Amino acid sequence: MSIQKDLEENAREYFNNGLITQNKKEYNSSVTLFFKSISTLADLFILKNEGSFPSSHAERFRILEKNYKEIYELIDKNFPYYQNTYRNKLNKETSKMLENDARKLFKTLGIRI
Repeated sequence: MSIQKDLEENAREYFNNGLITQNKKEYNSSVTLFFKSISTLADLFILKNEGSFPSSHAERFRILEKNYKEIYELIDKNFPYYQNTYRNKLNKETSKMLENDARKLFKTLGIRI
């Protein structure tokens, strides 16, 4: 299987599991999963446009900030929520925001969820 196909499947898996945990009102888990979906989709976007993908959060942020401002702003906005899952109790509104941002990236990449 190709890395592109793996990234697509992983992004879908994270997203769909995010929906399941969101429906269970487990918002820290859903935020984590939606952010993982967003990060995976960002890596896929970079792979499609750059021919390689980042090996870390830092590299992902650098590439996006330099070359793809719109996606950078989306992921940069959501990263603090992901970090907060370790120490705070998150809510449905935060989870829905990350869900919607993940949906935007799926649409940008032309990938059905």
